[in-house]
Amino acid sequence: IMKKPILVVMAAGMGSRYGGLKQIDPVGDHGEAILDYSLYDAHEAGFETAVIIIKEAIREDFMETVGRRLEKCPMEIRYAYQEMDKMLPEGYPIPPERKKPWGTSHCVLCAREEIGDAPFAVINSDDYYGKDAFRVIFGFLSKARDGEKYHYAMVGYQLGKTVTDHGSVARGQCEVDGNGLLTGIHERTRIEKYPGGIHYTEDGGESWVDVPEDTTVSMNFWGFTGSFIPEIAARFPNFLKNVVPGNPVKAEDYLPVTVEALLSEGKAQVEVLHSADQWFGVTYAADKPAVVAALAEKTARGEYPRNGLWEK
Repeated sequence: IMKKPILVVMAAGMGSRYGGLKQIDPVGDHGEAILDYSLYDAHEAGFETAVIIIKEAIREDFMETVGRRLEKCPMEIRYAYQEMDKMLPEGYPIPPERKKPWGTSHCVLCAREEIGDAPFAVINSDDYYGKDAFRVIFGFLSKARDGEKYHYAMVGYQLGKTVTDHGSVARGQCEVDGNGLLTGIHERTRIEKYPGGIHYTEDGGESWVDVPEDTTVSMNFWGFTGSFIPEIAARFPNFLKNVVPGNPVKAEDYLPVTVEALLSEGKAQVEVLHSADQWFGVTYAADKPAVVAALAEKTARGEYPRNGLWEK
């Protein structure tokens, strides 16, 4: 029997650029965080279960704010915890100066027990993806089957709709073939707007490369079958052994890097699904007013209930 798709929400990030716990920062009229809107849209699209990944350090604050609101949410909510020592190979020495967990692939790996072998979508907790995005990914996951290759998907956004006026962003720059399949993805950790367009740097600003506004980028909205987590688990020791020594404080195992590896080995195909929706996100504190205004407008148009998302 086909298992029902699960939504996995990555909310364990530190929010270092933002300067606070943006996972729980209110953007709605009734204290809702962006995460509440994502869960509302996901439930409307057909998801019945969500796994929220947080860190032990924010558990109390999270449960008192988001957790308390979600008691009224009609979805089954499960929690998983991303900690630096979780899922590590026996006897692996954590670099003493390391403070942050091991990135988004590790984050999903930490939720392995809660996800099981069900198909699942992955999102960031602090990105507003839009209702359409949840509908297309749910539709994909409801039918996705692995064949000769793993059958995955990604919701792609146009780069120009995902940059901020307030600094740099990290995005996965995608190469897509004529059949709408992902052929490559490059993690760009510093993309910025400038008066003539959008560009990125990989050498601290010494040189810049322009990127067209309509370039497809990944916003970490993925759809995976149950085959994906065993692949992360198999690759994680290699990351610790070969990548971490070069950058013990900051090296991260990113989801796009795991996907890129599976593509290059010919083990997976990734369909690029498109959403017409405008993305909203709070990378910086200065981004927040625009998000608050956009959600207020959507509520005024009747896309969300006026008396609070989870009020009957």
